[in-house]
Amino acid sequence: QVQLVESGGGLVQPGGSLRLSCVASGFRVSIEAMSWYRQAPGKERELVASISSFGDSINYAESVKGRFTISRNNRENTMYLQMNSLKPEDTAVYYCYRPRGGTWGQGTQVTVSS
Repeated sequence: QVQLVESGGGLVQPGGSLRLSCVASGFRVSIEAMSWYRQAPGKERELVASISSFGDSINYAESVKGRFTISRNNRENTMYLQMNSLKPEDTAVYYCYRPRGGTWGQGTQVTVSS
C-alpha cells in the first residue's frame, strides 16, 4: 500500500529553522519524482519544491529559493524539506506528494510567529 506520512512541523519564531520529513511506504522514493506543497489558510495549495525521479532536477518556488532545501534519504526511504530563515508567510500546512498515482500525505502544520 502506497502511503506518505509527514512529520516535523511545529511553532517556530521568525528566522528559525525546521526540517520536515516524509516517510514513504509501498514504493521507493529514490526512483520517484516527489514534491512538497503547502496550503495557507484561505489560499490555494501551492508547489514549494520538487525533485525529479533520479534527483537530477530540483525546483523551488521563488518565495523559498535560497532558504529551503529538498532532499531524499534512500536508505530511510524518506524525503525531507529543510526550511531555514523562516518567515511568517511560510505559515501553512505542508504536504508531501507523489505525482505518479497522485498520493498525498496527511500534512504537517508549520507556524512561524513570535
